[in-house]
Amino acid sequence: MDMSEKKITQIEELLSHHDQQIQDLSEMIIRQGADIDRLKRHIQKLETNMQVMKDDRDTPQNESGLSVSDIAARDKPPHY
Repeated sequence: MDMSEKKITQIEELLSHHDQQIQDLSEMIIRQGADIDRLKRHIQKLETNMQVMKDDRDTPQNESGLSVSDIAARDKPPHY
């Protein structure tokens, strides 16, 4: 094997190594994209839940100002 063949072999090995690195990075990006999508959906659910809780907190409980627990205790059936 002369010098030019040796050099070509080295370049081919380097190119093969780089190709594998590109494939590995591409797979990593795909996994990270899926993780980001999943996290975005989770954040959206949390934001929705927080908004519902805020709306519930800001909504008057009823005309008498009693909480749901207070109303349940007041209107408890006689067999309790």
